[in-house]
Amino acid sequence: MSEEKQAKTGTTTVAIVCKDGVILAADRRVTAGYVANKKYHKIVQITDKIAVTVAGTVSDVQLLSRLLKAELKLKDIQTGRISSTKEAANLLAGMVYNNFRKFSSIPGITGFLLAGIDEAGHHAYEIGIDGSVMDIEEYTSDGSGCVFALGVLETVYKKGMSMDEGLKVAIKSINAAIQRDTASGNGIDVLAVTVDGAKFIYDKDATVRLEA
Repeated sequence: MSEEKQAKTGTTTVAIVCKDGVILAADRRVTAGYVANKKYHKIVQITDKIAVTVAGTVSDVQLLSRLLKAELKLKDIQTGRISSTKEAANLLAGMVYNNFRKFSSIPGITGFLLAGIDEAGHHAYEIGIDGSVMDIEEYTSDGSGCVFALGVLETVYKKGMSMDEGLKVAIKSINAAIQRDTASGNGIDVLAVTVDGAKFIYDKDATVRLEA
């Protein structure tokens, strides 16, 4: 399969740190030189309290998400305790690091935004394509449409905003990218990480249908 025909999430993903939790949001379009899928959900629930957004080569983000789920479950059984959000982020970063540096005719380029809540509070991390880990204190965006989302976030984000405010900002930022980035589109999913765990709170199909 040529590089042009790889299924890629294209993507605009967003993480917003709020007063009482973290908002994760993403569009739904997958591209492969054309729109390959209009209903791909790019937010993956890893545990009851941890979730990630995915961007990059679809096969790689699917595999790494499944591996993270399995490894965290195994780690919790072996240690007899629930892994922290930071431990999950570092575990995923190690997987991304190894995947990115493994020789392959198809580059395994992936990007993840990870959010979770534990005894220390709620946290958000960005895992770069090289396996780097960055602690997100306010907000971030990843994917081909991130520059448009960041423009909105820079303008309207307020430190200490409520989850309801964060939801509105997330939708607005993803929508801005959908309007300008051809690799993003077809819908918006939003997940909230709070004391109640990781739960989807918004889903919107934005497929355009032309009337006959």
